[in-house]
Amino acid sequence: MVETYVRLLCPECGKHWESSPDDLPTPDKQFHCPNCHATRRTSEFTRTESDLKTLKQLQ
Repeated sequence: MVETYVRLLCPECGKHWESSPDDLPTPDKQFHCPNCHATRRTSEFTRTESDLKTLKQLQ
């Protein structure tokens, strides 16, 4: 089985990381950066449109 992940980027502090879509809230819910604790919609943390599409498809 292939594990799917979403690449994330904090728009405030620039932290890059990856997470399983199962571990993330839906794209329209609030999410907090684990580094600087910035709060925005999860969709604003996805690095690319492809990552956002993956997140939407698997939730």
